[in-house]
Amino acid sequence: MPFSTLKLCPEIQQALVEVGFSAPTPIQEKVIPLVLARQDVMARAQTGSGKSASFVLPILELWSQNKGEGKAKIKALILTPTRELTTQVAEAFTSFGKFLPTKPKVVSIIGGEKIGEQLYDIQQGCDIVVATSGRLLDIMSKKQINLAHVEFFVLDEADKMLDLGFEQELSSILEALPAKRQNLLFSATYPAKMQAIASKITKSAVDVSIEAEAPTVALIQQRVIEVSHENRAPLLRQLLRENKWELVLVFMANKRACDNIAVKFRKHGFRAESFHGDLIQEDRAWTLKSFKERKIRILFATDIAARGLDIDDVHCVINFDLPRATEDYIHRIGRTGRAGKKGLAISFIDHVDKAHFALIEKRCGIKFEKEQIKGFELEGEAPQKEKGSAPIKGKRKSKKDKLREQAGEA
Repeated sequence: MPFSTLKLCPEIQQALVEVGFSAPTPIQEKVIPLVLARQDVMARAQTGSGKSASFVLPILELWSQNKGEGKAKIKALILTPTRELTTQVAEAFTSFGKFLPTKPKVVSIIGGEKIGEQLYDIQQGCDIVVATSGRLLDIMSKKQINLAHVEFFVLDEADKMLDLGFEQELSSILEALPAKRQNLLFSATYPAKMQAIASKITKSAVDVSIEAEAPTVALIQQRVIEVSHENRAPLLRQLLRENKWELVLVFMANKRACDNIAVKFRKHGFRAESFHGDLIQEDRAWTLKSFKERKIRILFATDIAARGLDIDDVHCVINFDLPRATEDYIHRIGRTGRAGKKGLAISFIDHVDKAHFALIEKRCGIKFEKEQIKGFELEGEAPQKEKGSAPIKGKRKSKKDKLREQAGEA
């Protein structure tokens, strides 16, 4: 099915051709007609499925048909969980709208950059605002943004936003929006809490669920290597030397681990950097740009890189540390094998990790053969869990006894 069947104007079709989009993905094929028909949508599809274009394209189409005269007013508000995804979505609006007779004025609002410049851009007039919720609320508290004309309200990666405490921020944002608007919610998962939040935003959304996204993961070769904790870094260095992977994304447990290992790998001659939420925005943007341009070969990252980032041709994803949440395993490995290309994901596990990885396998419905690499074999045995001694009845003081003692001391 070509994009030409989706009733998008010739200027948007021209932009699609320029960026190499020939046919819509399943989520785009289902969602774009619904948005053009002014329906509210709750869409669920895995990472890497093309969710962003499924709302960017029809919003541009509808905006171009009814953009109004005079100073630009904010017609579309898109909220995302991370600065990088905000920038990426804003760039998509600019890229897909470049051939329209009147180009939309797009402003991205993110933390880590000067708020004064963002306020100036808003006050000059803009059509589309893409924001992280924290910085948006900062600007709203200064009474410097008018959301009364918003026609399209979009939550992108909505489930991830809930993890970041968005539930408390939502009511303030909804109060500033007009009651009559089109609501578009996009998420990889829809936990029970997500359903409750969605009901506050819209009562009439069309549910769209793309279950046929499994082939995305099916294109990824997944390996599980058993290795002792202290041998993970030497093993990774050997794998990098033996293979011709151009771009490698390595997931770590925390920010400090990212920084420490990146320094060590640079000392071994690798073009490596760390990427996490404690970096200033300028460094985050530079690191991501350098990785996309292949000036950096290895990116050691926290789960901030697991969602929404569109990086072409990541050859291999390494789970140096396993994700805490089992569903994040799919999000992580989804950074490779994108757009119909093959990818590789490797997970390192030791004795302590085995039980957690078995849970990941169970939740994902996958069972892997475990392998070991010569010279880096997993040694020792799994530590035995020690059972605590059974409580002896009558030996521990009751709450009443403790209160009596305290009263006596007083």
